[in-house]
Amino acid sequence: MKFFTFVLILIGSSLTLPNDSLAQKPPKIKTEEVSVSGVCDMCKKRIEKAALIKGVKLASWEKETQTLKVIYRPKKVSLDNILQAVADTGHDSTVMKAKSEAYDLLPGCCKYRDGVEVH
Repeated sequence: MKFFTFVLILIGSSLTLPNDSLAQKPPKIKTEEVSVSGVCDMCKKRIEKAALIKGVKLASWEKETQTLKVIYRPKKVSLDNILQAVADTGHDSTVMKAKSEAYDLLPGCCKYRDGVEVH
């Protein structure tokens, strides 16, 4: 009889405990798209290389849409970290603007602020 009562108490207590498997866990991998300025294939290489910091699995920039797509691990890196790395190479995004010193180091054909057309 005591055993039966003990089993009922165990079953009842396990039903009232919160179920961790139902709690939402942060995503292991996140995908974001952000507008990043550039004009040519040299810009594409520079932007993608800059965005590939630790924790980033994929960085792909499309010059026609001026869009950078990144797939990354939020536990290792933030979107701001990625966009700061891009800004440090001279490319503006909708989130942060590159410093003038970094922009001035871009080759002449990549000077998107000076009205250079996408080519």
